[in-house]
Amino acid sequence: MPTITRFEEIEAWQTARELTKLIYSLTEQGVFARDFGLKDQIRRASISVMSNIAEGFE
Repeated sequence: MPTITRFEEIEAWQTARELTKLIYSLTEQGVFARDFGLKDQIRRASISVMSNIAEGFE
């Protein structure tokens, strides 16, 4: 089993990054484009997932 040396190698972090990219794309459209508060909250939540995984790695 290979050793993980960087948090970017963790599959869960990689999946969270893909989800964050998707969320950023989706929140540029429709109701999210008009509701800055909701858009910002959803984006920050998705980034928080990535940050928590990285923090847990350290």
